[in-house]
Parts: sequence; C-alpha cells; structure tokens
Amino acid sequence: MPRVARIAPGDVIFHVLNRGNARSQIFEKDQDYKAFERVLAETARTTSVRILAYCIMPNHWHMVLWPTRDGELGKFVQRLTTTHVRRLHLYRHSVGNGHLYQGTYRSFPVQDDNHFLTVCRYVEQNPLRAKLVAKAEDWRWSSLGLRAGGILEATRPVLSEWPVPRPVDWLSLVNETPGGQELDSLRLSAQKGRPFGNESWQTWIAVRLGLGSTLHSRGRPRKER
Repeated sequence: MPRVARIAPGDVIFHVLNRGNARSQIFEKDQDYKAFERVLAETARTTSVRILAYCIMPNHWHMVLWPTRDGELGKFVQRLTTTHVRRLHLYRHSVGNGHLYQGTYRSFPVQDDNHFLTVCRYVEQNPLRAKLVAKAEDWRWSSLGLRAGGILEATRPVLSEWPVPRPVDWLSLVNETPGGQELDSLRLSAQKGRPFGNESWQTWIAVRLGLGSTLHSRGRPRKER
C-alpha cells in the first residue's frame, strides 16, 4: 500500500461538535455554561490548541479548533469532555447515572479561506437560528458574545487570531439568514466528517487525512438498464 504523506502540524483547522446523550439538555442555567467555559479555558492553557470560535447551546456545542501538533485534537477534546463530565456529575450529585454525551465527538477539516469564514459564521449563528436571541451577539456563551461583551474574564476562553482577516461587517454577516445550500453543505460535512472546502482541496486533504470514504455518496450505485 502506498504511504500517505502526513500533514504538517498546525496546517489543518477543524470544526468539532458534540451533543448530549439522546440530544438531552446539558446546560440548564448560567452556572452550567460558566463551568464549561472554565474547563474549556483550562484545557486550552494546558495544550497548544488554538480556539478560533465556539458556541455552547443547551444540548450541544460547536468549536473551531486549530491544533499545532499531530494527534493533539483528540487529546484536547477527550480532556475537555472527561473533565466536564466528572465535574458536572459531582456538582449535580449524579455520579454513575449514565452518559452525558452521545459518544465520540464529530469533526471535519476546514479550508483556511472563505470556507473557514462560512464555518465560523455557522457556529456563531446557532443561537439566532434556534431563536434563542434576537441578535446572535446577545448569546453570551459563544465566541461572538465573548468578543461583543468587551470584558475578558480569566475563567473564559482566550480566542486566537484567525488565519484569514475577519470582515469588518462580521456582526451583520452573522445576523443574516444563511442560504439553504450553505447549511446543507455544512451539515453534510458534520454528519459524514467530510472536508469543507473547494473540490480540489477536499480531495487533497481527504487523501492525506485518510478521509476518502467521506467524499463518496451513500447507497448502492444505480444499475444501468
């Protein structure tokens, strides 16, 4: 079998998602969101993974992460979720009462161009699409809300610089209604782990990360008559 070239550390950005078990609610009050942000900040300080964007929703969370070393993403998410689950069960006196998360997190690589901006917009727009707020920046538990708040607390995550410039009208872009095709494409990447980028980049990164199967359509091929 031909040997696949490995991506240099720090070259790949990932969208990461995890949900509550059976889509059950994880975060019920402000204290729950604050506790998760605290664990996220602590985890980031112990690794070199860069947090580019995030959004914590009642029953799931999204993150856009930029590792610097091979294998670092998995370790980061494992440490984050393990610490969060342990502390939450202790706080709620529910140790041994079953799983909090649905299982292994989902992720897909993102091209560092306008596709990256599309993913960050999708992530920060979650509360608006769910009709939890009138404006996306009003949702405190996200990178957009963190930047809009203007006050950086030590217990909140530190956001890293983006690989591409943030548009000056970013708030307006996040608060616009996304197109259906854009959402469908993002959701397909989240569901299948398919790279999100232009066609040539998708093929290139899929080969190097062993994600070739994510580019194939599901189901059996049609038989010709």
